[in-house]
Amino acid sequence: MTESCVKKLCCTLLDAITDKDPMVQEQVCSALCSLGEVKPEEMLCACEEYLRQHDKLAHPYRAMVLRTMEMVLHSHTSELDKDTANIIILLASSEMTRTKELVCGWQQAASSVLVAVGQRFVNRVMEEMLSRFQPGTLPHCSVVRTFASLAVSNALSLAVFGVVPFLPSILSTMLPMLGMAKQDELRVAFCSALQHFSESTLEYLANLDQAPDPTVRKDTFATDIFSAYDILFHHWLQSREPRLRLAVVEALGPMSLLLPSERLEEQLPKLLPGVLALYKKHAETFYVSKSLGQILEAAVSVGSRTLEVQLDTLLAALHAQICVPVESLSPLVISNQKEVLRCFTVLACCAPGRLLAFLLPRLDSSNERLRVGTLQVLRHVINSAASQMEVQKPFILSSMRLPLLDPSSKVKQAVVQVISAMAHHGYLEQPGGEVMIEYLVQQCALPPESQPENPGPDSKDLSADGVRAMSIRTLYLVSTTVDRMSDVLWPYLLEFLTPVRFTGALTPLCRSLVHLAQKRQEVGADTFLIQYDAHGAYLTPTSASLQVVSSNPYLGDGRGAASLRLLNILHRSIHPLLGRRWETTIPLLLGYLDEYAEETLPQKEWEEKLLMFLQDTLATVSDNTWTCQLSLEMCKQLPCYNGTPQEKHFLYKCIGTTLGAASSKEVVRKHLQELLETARYQEEADREGLACCFGICASSHVEDTLAQLEDFVRSDVFRKSIGIFNIFKDRSENEVEKVKSALILCYGHVAAKAPCELMLARVESDILRNMFQYFSTKVGAVQDPALKLCLIQSTCMVSRAICSSAQASSFHFSRKAELVAQMMEFIRAEPPDSLRTPVRKKAMLTCTYLVLGPKRPALGEQARADMIQGCLHSVMALPPESQGEDSSCQEALYLDTVHTLEDLLTSLLQQDMTPQGLQVMVELLSPWIKSPRGHERVRALGLSSCLLRYFLGHLHVSALVPFHNLGLLVGLFSPRCADLWPAARPEAVGCVYSLLYLQLGYEGFSRDYRDDTAERLLTLKDGLMHPDPAVLFHTCHSIAQVIAKRLPADQLISLLLTMFEGLGDPDKNCSQATSVMVNCLLQERGSALLEKVPEIVSVLRSKLQETQEHVLPATQHSVYLLASQHCAAVVSSLLGSPLPFDSHTCMLWRALAVEPSLATQVLGLLLEKMSRDVPFKESRAFLLGSTPNRVATLLPLSATCALHEVVSAPASGPAVLELYPQLFVALLLRVSCTVGVQLPRNLQAKERRGASLAQAARNLEPCSSAVDALRAMLLRGGSEDVMQDVELEGGWELLRTSAGHEEGTTQLARAMAKYAGPRLPLVTKALIGTQNSAYEIQRVTSTAFLAELLSSNVVNDLMLLESLLDGLAARQKDSCASVRRLMLRGLANLASGSPDKVRAHGPQLLTAMISGLDDGDDPQGLVALEAMVGLSQLLPLVEPWDLHSVLLHVAIRVRPFFDSEKMEVRTASIRLFGHLNEACHEDCEDVFLEQVVSGLAPLLLHLQDPQAPVASACRFALRMCGPNLECEELSATFQKHLQEGRGLHFGEFLNTTCKHLVRAGGDWAGRTSVLPPPWFLVLHSELRHQPQVDLEQLLMALQLLLKDPAPAVRAKAAEALGRLVKFA
Repeated sequence: MTESCVKKLCCTLLDAITDKDPMVQEQVCSALCSLGEVKPEEMLCACEEYLRQHDKLAHPYRAMVLRTMEMVLHSHTSELDKDTANIIILLASSEMTRTKELVCGWQQAASSVLVAVGQRFVNRVMEEMLSRFQPGTLPHCSVVRTFASLAVSNALSLAVFGVVPFLPSILSTMLPMLGMAKQDELRVAFCSALQHFSESTLEYLANLDQAPDPTVRKDTFATDIFSAYDILFHHWLQSREPRLRLAVVEALGPMSLLLPSERLEEQLPKLLPGVLALYKKHAETFYVSKSLGQILEAAVSVGSRTLEVQLDTLLAALHAQICVPVESLSPLVISNQKEVLRCFTVLACCAPGRLLAFLLPRLDSSNERLRVGTLQVLRHVINSAASQMEVQKPFILSSMRLPLLDPSSKVKQAVVQVISAMAHHGYLEQPGGEVMIEYLVQQCALPPESQPENPGPDSKDLSADGVRAMSIRTLYLVSTTVDRMSDVLWPYLLEFLTPVRFTGALTPLCRSLVHLAQKRQEVGADTFLIQYDAHGAYLTPTSASLQVVSSNPYLGDGRGAASLRLLNILHRSIHPLLGRRWETTIPLLLGYLDEYAEETLPQKEWEEKLLMFLQDTLATVSDNTWTCQLSLEMCKQLPCYNGTPQEKHFLYKCIGTTLGAASSKEVVRKHLQELLETARYQEEADREGLACCFGICASSHVEDTLAQLEDFVRSDVFRKSIGIFNIFKDRSENEVEKVKSALILCYGHVAAKAPCELMLARVESDILRNMFQYFSTKVGAVQDPALKLCLIQSTCMVSRAICSSAQASSFHFSRKAELVAQMMEFIRAEPPDSLRTPVRKKAMLTCTYLVLGPKRPALGEQARADMIQGCLHSVMALPPESQGEDSSCQEALYLDTVHTLEDLLTSLLQQDMTPQGLQVMVELLSPWIKSPRGHERVRALGLSSCLLRYFLGHLHVSALVPFHNLGLLVGLFSPRCADLWPAARPEAVGCVYSLLYLQLGYEGFSRDYRDDTAERLLTLKDGLMHPDPAVLFHTCHSIAQVIAKRLPADQLISLLLTMFEGLGDPDKNCSQATSVMVNCLLQERGSALLEKVPEIVSVLRSKLQETQEHVLPATQHSVYLLASQHCAAVVSSLLGSPLPFDSHTCMLWRALAVEPSLATQVLGLLLEKMSRDVPFKESRAFLLGSTPNRVATLLPLSATCALHEVVSAPASGPAVLELYPQLFVALLLRVSCTVGVQLPRNLQAKERRGASLAQAARNLEPCSSAVDALRAMLLRGGSEDVMQDVELEGGWELLRTSAGHEEGTTQLARAMAKYAGPRLPLVTKALIGTQNSAYEIQRVTSTAFLAELLSSNVVNDLMLLESLLDGLAARQKDSCASVRRLMLRGLANLASGSPDKVRAHGPQLLTAMISGLDDGDDPQGLVALEAMVGLSQLLPLVEPWDLHSVLLHVAIRVRPFFDSEKMEVRTASIRLFGHLNEACHEDCEDVFLEQVVSGLAPLLLHLQDPQAPVASACRFALRMCGPNLECEELSATFQKHLQEGRGLHFGEFLNTTCKHLVRAGGDWAGRTSVLPPPWFLVLHSELRHQPQVDLEQLLMALQLLLKDPAPAVRAKAAEALGRLVKFA
């Protein structure tokens, strides 16, 4: 494209820039940028010329053009030549100064253009600006701003300091103008220029080594800068305009750095107060602070003495800025704080004493803001002025006293930050530094907040958690990164390990101490990190504390591991003998912790490991003095853990372990006495811990422990305690019981831990006697449950100790029965509806140990039975587990209680391991096994399974004896395999499994024998849990098979009689499972029950009238016997049953299909009944003119329902196969003649009642019942694939409706041809015989079926073609239009089913189709539509001569259908037209060609048809027309663009088509009447098409579109203009 073309495009776009719509304006600018990217100079020149020629163009639009030019310049400055740059510079300068008024957007855009050009042509731009910056005349405001922008842009740019060399001349010209400037806007511009000039100069001077003129000095600018300063400070700074004041103060900062020294010293007394005064006038103080910092740097650099006089004022103002409340975290606010702190740094370097004298007193202020601000400044100067603050360290430390007491989180954070700075600069090594360290540790120990405070707007993190986290980080960093702090922190930090108030800081303390200790060892410090003394007095409390807190290892961010690591590194300082031992044991403990998380750690096991570690430590030291000292320290620490029950309980265990290792009995007795006197008995942790301590101690000092307990009870301390309690009557009983509870627990733990031989000697005389003496109150009157629970627990511990003793079998326990009775009273006293305490569990566990323990004396039978029943009732009757907050705890307690009950029952069973003993236990469980409550059945079956497994596991048969109650037990458990509660089923199977193996054991098989049949039960468990009931009961049947194979003959009757009772089980699942199992047993073992058959059948038939449906199949055999003798009578009788058939009647019908010959006879009778009567009767409504209703007749309806039931039986398969054709045709015609047929009124009422009662009966609606019967017949006749195929296509539902019946019949015929070909000859013969039926719907159905068969090749294979064609051809004159239409469809189907036969029958087929086109008795045109579709299928297959004679007639006949309102008709006619063209590609006569050409216009138009099928047909027709038009280009176009699935740009295609039509011949183009738009293709054209593009026409079209009323159109037109750049 030539330059003029680019210019035209630009001008066109520029004309559109005045569009009112912002979207269009943006698109125009974007298009101009696109042109500029390719042709920048041409585009820029065009824009310059446009602006020059359009003086009247409004300034907003001029600004848009200039901004567009700037964007292009930024990317293509390097491509500009000098001439173009000069033109642009002159334009921008002119635009910028065209008006004196301030028009920010316009003038700023012009200025930006100049700055962009100045990146390369800075000298030329400066010359132009200087030409408009003449002495004596105030310049345009934008000129000054451009100077400022150029200074910023070119200070260190590629133009190599292009602006600074011009500054002397600019300043000399500018200075006189400053006094002349009266407008604030111009003054602001001057200030900005002076600021940027100064900054550029300072940067130039700082980089003289890179500058082009290294002779430039500061003095060069000093005089001019001072002159400007004088005007700005003394005149402009007093202005009332805030913008001007801020501009002045921004300029004064960098300008002060260029002032001469003497001038600066002279001005400072005025300058500093003047700047400080701006703090009160402006909210945005950042610029003031930044300028002040520059002024202070300038003053310090010249050694100004004026600062001393102004220092107090400066400090006050700056301090106020630091303390001001921060309203937001905006960048300006943050930057202001940084600048203020920079000012403090400058002052600290020049006057540190004065600064601290100002700051430190303010730390004593109670105002939070003042204190936080002061601390921030102090931290900053400690870091930034370290050398100046060196001599001030003592004063700074002493001033921190009050801030350390401040409770504010903000102050704490600030103090921690100050301490961190102090640590890095040696402050903490000074006297008073330890106070800082202690404060830091205190903050590390802050407790975590449950609900943190909401952070304020002026703080990042004000919560205690934030303070704690910061303190932890600070302590660790100081310990690890500040080398000078090692001697300060070690060993001082060790003092914080023991006090409880620092426990929260234990983890960070330990980590820091470990690092410090390792560092000391690395540098070769003394072997003992801390000098060890004989008693270990220094580290013994530390060692004890660290071991105790390790019991809860994950608390406090992993304090357990941290404590152990510290112990490991301190081992030699704790005791010299511990080194090697702890190096082995402590890593094992740490490794154990690494294996678990806080949620998964087994706490009890972990505490045992720690106690073993302590015990091992004591054994390694083996020093009684050291051990006694350790126990003393542990006892001293007990009060410290009153708030942490878990740690205190573990500390008691540690004390017991330590006392157990002590050899001094006096020390042991003394400490035990102190523990009894000082224990907090109201706390459960104290009671439990005290008892554990006594128990552990008793393992080595049992005599002393028991003696100390008795001495305590007799002592004055105990009596005084009771006396004190009695003063407060309301508390006395409860508190005394707490003391007694603790003493009872102590006796229990002593009995559990003491050596067995010593314990047995004292158990009854001392231990139990004292326990029950303290428990003197009767059970029913006990108010404190803890006392009862402690007594049960201690009794359990005593019983377990006796049971585990080697002398248990010979020990005579005289109080055994008494203890059992006592425990049962406790159990019965528990509430029956809840499980809140472990009383049941512990009492039953006690009974278990009593049963298993001492054999003498034995419990009586009644006592045993009472114990079992009481325990069962206490657990079984509990309600199921609730889903609440404490459900997990409740579930755990329940499971523990059940396991305890299992242990008790198995211990009782162990004493009578005989079938009778087993039956006794099961009989006690039987009421719970049959309970109406599911959860009770599950529990009882679980217990039963446990007992049977135990019995089987401990079975010893010395002689072959019968298991006489096997049948009864199997009959009890086996029905429960289908329990409504799924959890009960596997337990029941487990019971049967154990019983069968018990039988094998009694038969003499060894215990390890595995029977394949019995093992099969285990594989059946999964089937019992299946949600499908069929799978469940099939599994029950399999279980019954296993039982039948393994059950002895003498047990069969007892089993059956027991299971007959189960038929009436209220659990329907169990009742049904019983019937399944009974049937299986009769089938498998019926030969052995010949004489019992009548009795069994009688019982089963008696269940017929019950509501449980599963008992009905038991009567099928009787019905079969009756029908085999009196078939017709049974059928007639059953047909007389009222409709709809109930479930019993349906079951009886299905029973008739048991034997094939009987089923054949029954089906024949039903077919006769179904065809004997008319299928329906017509009855008119009340109005004579209304349409008659069709009402079904009863006998055919009943026969249809009965036939459905019979063929539904699997056994009817052979009979259905024998009568397949008759059944299929009869049922298909039955379906057709019942479409829309209603039930008689009386049956309609029954149908509604049946639906409301949800009876399990067949659908009684006539058509649905016939369809269901047909489906069942196909399924039973081996045509399941037919049924499923029709089902997948939705054919069965279609058959039921009048609208879809025809399609449903077609789908059925298609499926029959596909899957049931061998059946078709007889079926076809029967159907052809029904085509003369008096019922029109039956003729439609038979014709639809036969027509669809012709679409399959199977008719050739079966030699059915001729008969089918003859049968269909006979229907050409049928009175029903649907029959005639279906006849045509069938003939057309020959093209797909037997294409090779079409030629032979061509004339007959074409005649029939053309007759269909001319069908006059077809108002809706459906017959004609079918004819057109059929012709489209047949044309490619018929003989050319046969087609030639009808071609023109068909083409003329089909044209009117192109414009039909029906989409289907349009599609079929257009597609047929395409097939006609395809048929005569090589022999197209002129007459037919005329039809082709005249059809092009509607075909082209229909390409845009809203219906996709019509457009697709047009594509096909046009592709077929192409070869007949004798234009290769046009044909190629059709073939290329009109392929299916390919996108089509209609305008482009239409343009190309019309172009070829015009070239091919004017006549054709005239006939099409299509006018192509020649311009719209350009946007999608390629570069090689440029010669073909008429840009003049295109531009005219786009110009018109740029004036379109729609903004979106105008925007797209602008976009198109931008894209034309590719032709450049």
